[in-house]
Amino acid sequence: MMRLLTNLPDHIVGVSASGQIDAKDYETVLIPAIDAALRKHKRIRVLYQLTTDFEGFTTGAMWDDAKLGLAHLLAWERIAVVTDVHWVANATRMFAFLLPGLVKVFSNEEQSDAEKWIAA
Repeated sequence: MMRLLTNLPDHIVGVSASGQIDAKDYETVLIPAIDAALRKHKRIRVLYQLTTDFEGFTTGAMWDDAKLGLAHLLAWERIAVVTDVHWVANATRMFAFLLPGLVKVFSNEEQSDAEKWIAA
């Protein structure tokens, strides 16, 4: 399940993901939020939190994530990934250089630091 974080400025899309994330989560929550933010701003920031009860991504979700990233390649100003899932943190760090914006990984304990960094 994915839900929007509502306490952020409108140039920042924040989502919290728990349980199993599937393509429907991307298609009904994240993609519409990204599209709405991009109608107002040329570049946006994203805070993506995987909660402690995150279980994984379906293949469809991973495909939608890749398509979303590539479709808006120059739109990403900053991306904060908040997770305690080691493979997600490591993959994010490994591929961060492919994105034109800044990417930083935070633990779930550092959620407030991630919110400050993404808004700075």
